[in-house]
Amino acid sequence: MSSVTLPIARTVRGAFAGLRSLRSLHSLWQRWFLWLILAVLVVALLATVVWLAGRHEVEQVQSALDRDTADAVSDLRSGLQRNAQSLRASHANGTSREQWSTEAAALLREHREWLRLEWRDAALRPLAAVDTPYRRRVFDDSSRGPEQSDVALACAAARKAGASAYSPSHYVPFMPGGGLEVMELCLPVEGGGYLVASYSLRDTLIELVAPTLTRGQEVAFTEPDGTRLVAVGAARRVGTRVFTAQQLVDLPGNALMLRVDGWRAAPDLFPNLLTALVTAISIALVSVLALLARDTRRRLRAEHDLADALAFRKAMEDSVITGLRARDLQGRITYVNPAFCEMVGFSAEELMNHGGEVPYWPTELAQEYRQRQAVRMAGGVPPREGFESVFMHKDGRRFPVLIFEAPLLNAQRAQTGWMSAFIDISEQRRIEELSRASQERLQASARLATVGEMASLLSHELTQPLAAIASYASGSLNLLRSAGASSGGDHGEVAMAVRRIAEQADRAGQVIRSVHDFVRRRDRVREAVAPHTLIEAVLPLVRLQARKLNVRVDVHYEERLPRVLCDRTLVEQVLLNLARNAMQAMDLPELSERVLHMRVARTRAVGETVDTADKPDVRRWVEFSVADRGAGISDEVAARLFTPFFTTRPDGMGLGLSLCRTVVEQHGGALIYEPQKPRGTVFRFTLPAA
Repeated sequence: MSSVTLPIARTVRGAFAGLRSLRSLHSLWQRWFLWLILAVLVVALLATVVWLAGRHEVEQVQSALDRDTADAVSDLRSGLQRNAQSLRASHANGTSREQWSTEAAALLREHREWLRLEWRDAALRPLAAVDTPYRRRVFDDSSRGPEQSDVALACAAARKAGASAYSPSHYVPFMPGGGLEVMELCLPVEGGGYLVASYSLRDTLIELVAPTLTRGQEVAFTEPDGTRLVAVGAARRVGTRVFTAQQLVDLPGNALMLRVDGWRAAPDLFPNLLTALVTAISIALVSVLALLARDTRRRLRAEHDLADALAFRKAMEDSVITGLRARDLQGRITYVNPAFCEMVGFSAEELMNHGGEVPYWPTELAQEYRQRQAVRMAGGVPPREGFESVFMHKDGRRFPVLIFEAPLLNAQRAQTGWMSAFIDISEQRRIEELSRASQERLQASARLATVGEMASLLSHELTQPLAAIASYASGSLNLLRSAGASSGGDHGEVAMAVRRIAEQADRAGQVIRSVHDFVRRRDRVREAVAPHTLIEAVLPLVRLQARKLNVRVDVHYEERLPRVLCDRTLVEQVLLNLARNAMQAMDLPELSERVLHMRVARTRAVGETVDTADKPDVRRWVEFSVADRGAGISDEVAARLFTPFFTTRPDGMGLGLSLCRTVVEQHGGALIYEPQKPRGTVFRFTLPAA
């Protein structure tokens, strides 16, 4: 029995659970159904209110447009009657043609809607006519006669009625294109005859209809059948609704329709304040729950995003190797990151809870750091490129740091303290010391490497004074032999040759000392030397070689040259080397005239000489030039001219021009060359004036 009862009980409990589930689903569906009915009713109410308000607004706009049109027709009729009275008043009894023309011209200046005023006799022949001064002449006098049908109809109607009458409108074309819609007014006058006024329908709308009516809508004259004659006012805008009103302008002899088209934005959802308030309140009642639910979802999402952002920032701050520290305006530490704690060896609690001295400040620098912190707390702006300082680790070790500080601003852009970033530059300092030591070793190695080059330069430069010494010694021996052969020998020439030998020996010694000073990196001794002294010092050697090569030496000095500040020995070697190269360039069989030009002048820059009278700063530089009349320098040679060990002579070493340029640039000048006309080359270099 029990085994049968248990499955039955389970089945009953399942049935009751299913019933409760069905009841909960029915209750949930019932609640949602009530909300749906409420939403449908509110939407229907809103639609009905907006539709009724829109209809009311349309009726109001149409009524206002009808009233404005009626007022415009009344103003138009009144204006036309006033114009007729003014026209009648211009023709008094006994008025001559000249007087009437003057009156008509005055009326035309006051009424822009008139194109022409005419005085005609009983047979409609023109007696006098005046055209408007505001536009070019519209009518041809030959066409304004009795045969004009529009004027004839208007004047016939005016004669029958004994009052003014209007003709139907007609189109007057222009040449070469365009035209005007014109209406004629005929007014009979006493004594026979008529006054005829020609109206421009477009100008009539502009002048006799209120400007406020044409400002936001279009006003037009139409025929009774709807044919549009003229229109003025604003053109229709895209997305607007048209409201139209028409009124008959019943004139004697002519019937016109005044049509006004008004534009309104479509659709007008909130035509008045009451409709807007009802709609807003209804929408607020329906949407308040939805807004609350949406706001709750947004808050939960924002809290989740904020938690993720905080976790991301914390992970980023923990991963950087730059120390970060925040202080309030009183100098208390409010935040430090793990990198800063590891840098100074203190925990975050120890740093933020210290009461007195800052624990990572060295004792001997604490007073200086307190003064710097006081300046910072007073509003002093730190340098943007940062500043260096020294901190102390918890174990007492000192280490340099680079500090960058910036104001700490809150969300309202108000300063709440200072934010600092710290970089441990101990490794950077160690690398800089290693780099400096390596640089010094490289410089020493470079100096040692130049010893070989200096030896080559030494042999190159000593060749000239030693050759001169040998020449003077041979000359002295020859003189001595001559003196032994004959008792009347010239001992003065022997003495001069011996002095020359001594001078060249001294020059060789100076060259050796100059190279020795260069190798040992001693400062060069520079002195103020007259330019002609430098030239005269090398002239004996230059003339000696010039006699061998049959070269004439031409030296020119500018007047009142300033002294130059230079190393005399090196500059003399430059002059001697350039002169020797120039003479060797002229050692050609086909060259008959061989002239070496050496010139010294003031200059502003290389190759530019100026007059000292109007250039006060030209004494800063002195230019030396050496010119020859040889074959010149080809493009292939020019590309490697100053390259060390490059030469075009079999017995050359290729160091002369390279050495010359180095010496000139060490003095702050420049060495250049350029072709000389008609042939040859000129080398120029500058030296600073003392």
